[in-house]
Amino acid sequence: MKLISIVVPCYNEEEVLSMFFDEIRKVMGQMKETYPELNFELLFIDDGSKDKTLALLRSMSQEDERVRYISFSRNFGKEAGMYAGLENSRGDYVVVMDADLQHPPAFLPKMYEFVKDGEYDCATTRRVSREGESKVRSAFARLFYKIMNKISQTEIVDGAQDFRFMTRQMVNAILEMHEYNRFSKGIFSWVGFRTRYIEYENVERPAGSSSWSFWGLFRYSLEGIFAFSTAPLAVAVVLGVFICFIALVLLVVLVVKSVLVTDADLRFLAALCILCLLSGLQLFCTGILGQYLSKTYLESKHRPIYLTRETEETYRSCQEDKQ
Repeated sequence: MKLISIVVPCYNEEEVLSMFFDEIRKVMGQMKETYPELNFELLFIDDGSKDKTLALLRSMSQEDERVRYISFSRNFGKEAGMYAGLENSRGDYVVVMDADLQHPPAFLPKMYEFVKDGEYDCATTRRVSREGESKVRSAFARLFYKIMNKISQTEIVDGAQDFRFMTRQMVNAILEMHEYNRFSKGIFSWVGFRTRYIEYENVERPAGSSSWSFWGLFRYSLEGIFAFSTAPLAVAVVLGVFICFIALVLLVVLVVKSVLVTDADLRFLAALCILCLLSGLQLFCTGILGQYLSKTYLESKHRPIYLTRETEETYRSCQEDKQ
């Protein structure tokens, strides 16, 4: 028998969780009929939700014994949720997918076909369109992938999703990477293994709204750049040399003009512009260095990636004690 663990990070997903639960159970039933050797477990990670997500997970765990859940003590972010799911999964294969149905459960049988014979270690989806997204968000997403692949030795496929069907060997390799500042898209690529990409059109959420704001995605993209590339450090050096050269040229021009034209106001304004330019350059470079230093500082603390407040086992034990 083979066990498939389906890891589902959740944050304020009460509006779609029941729909996802019905859909995933239907797919698991179909796969069980086609592949009698398969068993399943559903591992939900409640990332400090503020709505009724945890209450729904409690109810689902009582309704279906295949349901497990881990509820964090606070919101630690999706990266921590995925890591917790991988770390606590028991399956021979592990699936990571979202609860908002933008990762269609109907893809699971096809993904299993690619992985089960050992030809591939991972099957994942890749969006070929961004229907439903704003043009600005889509443009920035494509720009991020272009920049990332230019400055990093780790290739990240444009449109690749966190929706992945992986072997236990690949999951164990991912768990070997214990860094606190995680960027899973980069980690999935960095560990290697043979990966099959399945192209599909973007699917919109059936209910609710995404918890990812534009600013949140922007910060997440910076996490990816700082986690898998040191190019910004080199950019700071090159930019600093270039700006210093421009400042030197301007200084020569100012000296020549000061001899030919006696205009104190012009000289003062030009000097002020150069001063601001160089000050801005210093702040820019210092900021880049500060980002890398902050990551090193956080890693040196060796803080846990997440903290657990409740699981289905502790909840059941508490209910039994009350009775």
